[in-house]
Amino acid sequence: MSNGLCKTAPIKLKYLGLSAYEPVWRAMQDFTNNRDKQTPDELWMVEHPPVFTQGQAGKPEHILNPGDIPIIQVDRGGQVTYHGPGQIVIYPLIDLKRHKIGIKALVNGIEEALIQTMKEYGVTARRKEKAPGVYVDEKKIASLGLRVRKGCTFHGLAFNICMDLEPFSRINPCGYAGLEVIQLSELNQLVDLKKVQELLIEKLCKVLNFTALKK
Repeated sequence: MSNGLCKTAPIKLKYLGLSAYEPVWRAMQDFTNNRDKQTPDELWMVEHPPVFTQGQAGKPEHILNPGDIPIIQVDRGGQVTYHGPGQIVIYPLIDLKRHKIGIKALVNGIEEALIQTMKEYGVTARRKEKAPGVYVDEKKIASLGLRVRKGCTFHGLAFNICMDLEPFSRINPCGYAGLEVIQLSELNQLVDLKKVQELLIEKLCKVLNFTALKK
């Protein structure tokens, strides 16, 4: 995939480990609110403890039985989703205008990077019209939800690798009743989360024309 750019731009990598959702969300907001034209773009990599997040247009009827898992109303697009350990979450904090990329191209690029990553593990994944994310045999394996403020993105992608999928049964994932959810470890037993994450970062940088600057 080519996005028409003639050279790559630097992007900083930030690894947050297992971190609570809300402080990371607030940090993304602060980063976006305070950045200027010279602020380098960043990719934040994180796993979250169990949490449901509800997008701006989220409908409460899509939360069926949350139990003891907290629900956080957030400022991204989309409906309700679940985050938990064993899931790769990546937040691209990108100045769209400076990088000369539109939001649709960014979404397509993220989906393409996910598809290419899964191909390396022998898994054929695809997009679905009017349903952002990536699917394998009609089952959702990765979800997307972004927000643009001041021409800059935050929030991002969640890619199911080796996690407990039961909490997805407590919601209508992404607002679709009966949508089945799957993870990469069910399709290839030889997956390691960290290795998948590094491959995905590599694919994201290649597709979106970035050069990773490791901290």
